[in-house]
Amino acid sequence: MSLFTRSRQLSDTTEGGAEPVDDTGTAEPEGGGTGTAQTEGGGTGTAEPRDDETGTAEPRDGTATDDPGSATPAQRTPSAPSPTAKPGWFGWFGSFGSFGWRRRYPRTARGVSVGTTVLAGALVLFALLVPNRIERIEFASFVRIPAEGVLLAGLLLALPSKPRRITAVVTGLFLGLLTVLKFVDMGFYQILARPFDLVLDWILIENGTDFLRETFGRTGQVLAVTGVIVLFVALLVLTTLAVVRLTNLMVRHRPVAGRTVLILGTAWITCMTLGVQIGTVPVATKGNAEFLGNRVEQVRAALADARVFEKQASVDAFAKTPPDQLLTGLRGKDVLFTFIESYGRVAIDDPAMAQQTDAVLKEGTGRLKAAGFESRSGWLQSPVTGAGSWLAHSTFLSGLWIKNQQRYRNLTTSDRMTLTNYFGKTGAWRTVGVVPGVRRAWPEGKYFGLDHIYDSEHLGYHGPYFSWTPVPDQFSMEAFERLEHGKKNREPIMAEIILASSHNPWSPIAHMIDWEDLGDGSVFHRIKKEGTNPTEVWKDPEKVRVEYRKAIEYSIRSLTEWVERYGDDDTVLVFLGDHQPVPTVTAGDTGKDVPVTIVAHDKKVLDRVADWGWTDGLKPAGNAPRWGMDKFRDRFMTAYGPQG
Repeated sequence: MSLFTRSRQLSDTTEGGAEPVDDTGTAEPEGGGTGTAQTEGGGTGTAEPRDDETGTAEPRDGTATDDPGSATPAQRTPSAPSPTAKPGWFGWFGSFGSFGWRRRYPRTARGVSVGTTVLAGALVLFALLVPNRIERIEFASFVRIPAEGVLLAGLLLALPSKPRRITAVVTGLFLGLLTVLKFVDMGFYQILARPFDLVLDWILIENGTDFLRETFGRTGQVLAVTGVIVLFVALLVLTTLAVVRLTNLMVRHRPVAGRTVLILGTAWITCMTLGVQIGTVPVATKGNAEFLGNRVEQVRAALADARVFEKQASVDAFAKTPPDQLLTGLRGKDVLFTFIESYGRVAIDDPAMAQQTDAVLKEGTGRLKAAGFESRSGWLQSPVTGAGSWLAHSTFLSGLWIKNQQRYRNLTTSDRMTLTNYFGKTGAWRTVGVVPGVRRAWPEGKYFGLDHIYDSEHLGYHGPYFSWTPVPDQFSMEAFERLEHGKKNREPIMAEIILASSHNPWSPIAHMIDWEDLGDGSVFHRIKKEGTNPTEVWKDPEKVRVEYRKAIEYSIRSLTEWVERYGDDDTVLVFLGDHQPVPTVTAGDTGKDVPVTIVAHDKKVLDRVADWGWTDGLKPAGNAPRWGMDKFRDRFMTAYGPQG
């Protein structure tokens, strides 16, 4: 063996062996051909190529050495690869490729190698540049220069062999997790108009799978969850392999890679300094660093929020008020607090819905007035949008801003008094809950101080579900009449009623029928068959908006017709939306306003809130007062207390 050959072998092994050409970490022949390499003298005679899969070099003089793996091809059998051959990423694949299709089809092998490298680069760029909101995805988003990518490339080039390989694998996994988080954010923005909270939102994943089961059935739920898990694992594996492959490519072409990194770094600094943009999108970006920085701050704020909330919850203006001085202005009245699911400001203000919704509200106002009822309306700001009804309900009842699951848990395990608790504390009302959306144990119900709770299993309904909605609103109101309000010789009632027909996905929805025909709800089997298919509806955002509007109209009619039919001189109704619908319906409106209305037959009840400045009728004016939903409890209790 010549000195030149020995030196070459040492060089090839000190930096982790010959540089790879594909994702297995293997090397091509130096001459780029199919199996021969030129010697120092320029000939091709006896020199053998390096094994293009194992990354090991053959002796250039064709002679045997002490290394048992240095035999020439003539001394080996095709079925017995060199014992020194290093396995690729998939074990035997490296050796198989050396004597298999790569040797027989070199052009195809080169094409596959180049194509795989291009795909790896595209995947890494996608992961670095993809925004975390669907509406921000555009062509300009993917022609930016990511600062993180430039810095990472420079770091990988500078590291020694072993640390470089470890860094490449860790970076690939981290990049995959970052991309998954961006995809999760996309979903949260589409439903809740906010990003995923790494500390507080894990419980919502279970709620999401429940929604899938209740809307699309058990099979749809299993398929969706399985698909998400497969995509999650595949993304982690593919980003890791992609980063490793690109790292090998850069090291194999270190001078070119170094110059490229230097050029990109200079371009990034220049574009950032000059503020170069494509449309409204900056060419130089550090979006991933900012994205991670925001998440770190989000986690820090979430961990500190528990202490802030504890201080807020300790302040209660009515905690020491004697029971006989609470809610004196409503004694003897039946008081109903009714939430209409997803009844947001968009249903009233959006030009595509305003005309139809306005007609329903005007009709309801007129019919109630004819029955002797007056009404006043305003606006409340919900802590949530798109979903999270229980957070809005607890905000309204507790007088605290319940914006996340951590606050909800802390509230429902505390001794904070809610509006329903205070009604119960007086001893002047029987307190009940009508919650058709509850289908399993609801231990939090005890916290709200309700004497009795009617869930979906205890309303006497024998009809079908309407997607997520277990019981149509008209039947829920009729059941309340039958089970509580219509009883003779009863005590006054305070009821919390949650109407669920306007819950996402708004397809199919029920429609109003004669109250006498409701029976046990079996009639709704026919009505459901006449309805729309949610899978078809959700292919078109405009269809979703139409079905949403119809669902809101149905909920309002169910409530106002019940008051017209069953209300009396002692009926006081407070109804409101819990939150705005999903962004598909709000069409970019990020507001969180919901309508709130008080209806009463006794004029004295409305006189107590005359200074609120609310609008006459069921429809609040655009400039009607707007309060945070957490402000309602104290204002209501003040208005109807001894000094109100």
